[in-house]
Amino acid sequence: MSEPDTALQAAQEVAADALEPEAEFLSELDMGSFGESLLAVFNRAMEHPFLVGAAGFRLAATMARIGQFTVTQAAGAEGEPPIPVVRDKRFADPAWTDNPAFAALRQCYLATQQFSDEMLELGRGDRVSDAKAGLATSFLLDALSPTNFLFTNPAALKRAFETGGGSLLAGARNFLGDLAHNNGRPSQVDRSPFIVGENLAATPGKVVFANELMELIQYAPQTKTVHEIPMLCSPPWINKYYIMDLAPGRSFIEWMVQHGHTVFAISYRNPDVAMGGTTLDDYLLSGPKAALDVISDITGSDKINITGLCLGGALTAMLAAYLEETSENRLNSLALLNTLLDYSEPGVLGVFTDEPTVARLERHMKEQGVLEGAHMAGTFDMLRANDLIFSYVVSGWLMGKKPPAFDILAWNADSTRMPSAMHSFYLRALYLRNELAMGDLELAGQRLSLSDVKHDAYVVGAVNDHIVPWQSSYKTTRLLGGQVRYVLTSGGHVAGIVNPPGPKAFYLAGPEGVASAAQWHAAAEQKAGSWWEDWAEWAGPRSGELVAPPTMGSKRYPPLANAPGAYVLG
Repeated sequence: MSEPDTALQAAQEVAADALEPEAEFLSELDMGSFGESLLAVFNRAMEHPFLVGAAGFRLAATMARIGQFTVTQAAGAEGEPPIPVVRDKRFADPAWTDNPAFAALRQCYLATQQFSDEMLELGRGDRVSDAKAGLATSFLLDALSPTNFLFTNPAALKRAFETGGGSLLAGARNFLGDLAHNNGRPSQVDRSPFIVGENLAATPGKVVFANELMELIQYAPQTKTVHEIPMLCSPPWINKYYIMDLAPGRSFIEWMVQHGHTVFAISYRNPDVAMGGTTLDDYLLSGPKAALDVISDITGSDKINITGLCLGGALTAMLAAYLEETSENRLNSLALLNTLLDYSEPGVLGVFTDEPTVARLERHMKEQGVLEGAHMAGTFDMLRANDLIFSYVVSGWLMGKKPPAFDILAWNADSTRMPSAMHSFYLRALYLRNELAMGDLELAGQRLSLSDVKHDAYVVGAVNDHIVPWQSSYKTTRLLGGQVRYVLTSGGHVAGIVNPPGPKAFYLAGPEGVASAAQWHAAAEQKAGSWWEDWAEWAGPRSGELVAPPTMGSKRYPPLANAPGAYVLG
């Protein structure tokens, strides 16, 4: 893939930050629930008729001022618009400022947004319904933006004129193709240039173990000597594992290997209906715990470092607590990347994890056995609708452009299913009851206590993460019982992890042992570069002496296939 130009790269980074793979725990949009929430907020607002009337009067007065402003602008005079405009990439075309008609249309749209915000504020009264009503209103306003329609989008009209209508024909083809092959949603990515095992998940290695749940990959050494303590990568199973081994040069696993670590990674199977009864206990025992046995046999090391991402990070912390309860002293250090352990403030996903929504989802999963990835995609596109839906409506359907070829978007489209039993338990035990942070979670016969985990830990949060708000990930520093280094990186839930060294990368590092996220942030210093580099400095001394690389596989666990294996293709 050719290097994207600056503008395209910026757009791709926005989209990458908007991706929310952990949101794929949840069901497709429950229109009834959102409708009920909107009605509840409206009814509460109507309990204050005088305030509602005042809001309506302000809207009418603003519309009148917009009319006066439009006439003044059309006459060639300058003046300030009634509603101050802020930077919004949807309205980047100069016509939204210079053309009186388009400027008035934008002002009317902003006035409607203001009125909606006032109504939502007047109707506040219940945390869950308020949040759902806010999301539904935001989505509706995003959908009704004048930029989403041909005759009210000056950029699309200009392109149609410049191409002699060619952009309209191309956009119609894109629309019909998406209608036929993408469930009527605008395509976000051109996946054709990407092939798993060639330019995605391409770090050389061997599958050295497989069970009914996962394959274990051992990566070939790329240095003459390696650290004696090996590294296990514990990915989430909501999408395919290779977000940790993306394209060459953008792969964290490749970076680890090139910095002298013997790296293993779990690649989970995409569960089918027959695996609907698979539990979180199964993921613990047949996932990272089983991997520890294989890694120790191959490397001869009785200690192993683990790096866990998102839900894979939560499972890593659960494993560490489990091993403490069973007196198995097998771990050396932990790295938890964009991981939530305290679910008391879960961010936007809290809107979808109230009791009625979880119960509704469980009924759906009981019928299906698994939660299909296709059923989940549309729901969580709405959380960042401008970035993940309507920007592609404009570029693909109105402007006639092809979707970008971008590795993160290609990975995100490679969705997986979720076993019903595991998913239901996870939502109830963690999102609804916060059992892991409270010390009440039981897995595989053990009650887990995070405070008993005394290993050194490296915890990464991302400043724009909507799935694991960094303030919530910071609570990990107070839950674990060992020495914890916390780093806050640029980017969002995904782009914050796919963060190779480069001129735009930065991270914040601060003192250890600070009680609150706000206090830590006030004392933290911004540093140029990627947290990958900071992690390498932290992990090196915790990975033992430099020794000759171990063999690929062992007598007991011989190589079974080349990486990336078979499960990732399912």
